Amino acid sequence: MNDKDKKKFKQMKLLEEGFKLFTKNGIKETSVQDIAHNAKVAKGTFYLYFKDKYELRDILIIKKSQKLFNDALKQLKQTNITDFIESVIFIINYVIDELTKNQKLLQFISKDLGWGIFNKAIINMYSRQEEEGNGFKELFLKGIKDNNIKLENPEATLFMIIELVGSTSFTCISYGEPLSIEDFKPILYKEIRKMIENNWK
Repeated sequence: MNDKDKKKFKQMKLLEEGFKLFTKNGIKETSVQDIAHNAKVAKGTFYLYFKDKYELRDILIIKKSQKLFNDALKQLKQTNITDFIESVIFIINYVIDELTKNQKLLQFISKDLGWGIFNKAIINMYSRQEEEGNGFKELFLKGIKDNNIKLENPEATLFMIIELVGSTSFTCISYGEPLSIEDFKPILYKEIRKMIENNWK
């Protein structure tokens, strides 16, 4: 293993162990020393990659939320769905189902789901952009343009949709309030359709 691969391996181990500890013990109860110990690196090594545990948490939120949407996009490509709005609903439904199955992940990113996708400052600071990037955002903006949908600010609309999905789904999945997530989905998707269709030319 060359030096570059060793550095990448240590970085990934810190992220992996950080996620395990954050989801098990909470961020407040997890120290940098805990993360470094579990990753089997010196505490000083941690600071070669991250400013503090909160930066590591923020990067994890970005990576986990992006992976959710990128996985959804891959699944979408295996379907016959061509309608723009139905593509958006498919992706959102996939993400909700994955969060329902993995409630530790849901608790970790919870209402930061939208923020994790849109906050590029941390991605740039981290300088790790091997992933596909904001694929869902690109699909949404292209769909708006291709279908001649007159949204005043498409990025703001997408942000509102994701925030709506993130906050309401968290409550429905975690507490079953005001409805179970399965009962809530049709209501949620109706509102998302209205947000887009009302601007369709």
